Amino acid sequence: MKTFEFYVPEEKRVRVIIDSDAACEADDPFAIAHALMSPKLAVKAVIAEHFARKDSMERSFRAIKKLMDIMGADVPVFRGENWGEEENGISEGVQFIIDESRKEEHTPLYVLCLGALTNLAKAFSLAPDIVKKLTVISVGGRSYENSEGTLKEFNFGNDIKAANVVINSEAVFWQIPAGAYGRMRIGLAELQRRVSCCGDVGKYLFEQMNTFNQSKEACWTPGESWSLGDSAAVAVVLDPECGRYRNIRSGHVNEDTSYSFEGKGRMIREYINVESRYVIEDFISKLEICYGGNSRE
Repeated sequence: MKTFEFYVPEEKRVRVIIDSDAACEADDPFAIAHALMSPKLAVKAVIAEHFARKDSMERSFRAIKKLMDIMGADVPVFRGENWGEEENGISEGVQFIIDESRKEEHTPLYVLCLGALTNLAKAFSLAPDIVKKLTVISVGGRSYENSEGTLKEFNFGNDIKAANVVINSEAVFWQIPAGAYGRMRIGLAELQRRVSCCGDVGKYLFEQMNTFNQSKEACWTPGESWSLGDSAAVAVVLDPECGRYRNIRSGHVNEDTSYSFEGKGRMIREYINVESRYVIEDFISKLEICYGGNSRE
């Protein structure tokens, strides 16, 4: 693996924990790979998240491990909480969030939630002292400008109770809702031409995307394009100003993932958009530098 010719000053580096439902669909592996290749980010662990199906957390765990093996990464991977089970114990992933948050370090800690917020909510309930020691970046929820709709937003909808626990906590909360993460568009042709040629990693990322796109579970997709929505979480840590955002008062997440405003809420950051070409070009450039490969003719 090649190295970068630029240097990120120590005082600008940050710690990152990634919480991912990686087996759910095809964009999580892109976000995880992007984070692992970024010199600014010290990825401390990747934690498997469920996606409201039986054995989905375990499936996510295996998917993350497979990506790590292909990348040759030595970042630890932990199991999170199982879906639909009220567990008296604590998963290894939740325990890691607590332990890392409690470390006496000056380097900021960000938790990138690429799916449901179950693991983080469990950590907050068991260790309320950690909520002010990290920043939560959540890819999920509907836009506050237009939260009405006929379909649940997937990530918040997979654990609405957990979403409300985290949003109502005192943790710094940056939300990237569907209206923003859904605009991270890229064509499969571009992925074939620019990503699949970048060693085993690029080949795997493209092939798992292509395979999922042809499955029955991808019936909702346009056909030859995708949204790398989870990569937006990586982008706003690398450059918080890479998108337009506003500070607003939070609402309560209802069962249909719309919001209600019975209480006062609290101040959160909502990203209206994220600069998609910055994210995509940064990812592809790092992939080319780290794993080689030129565009196929």
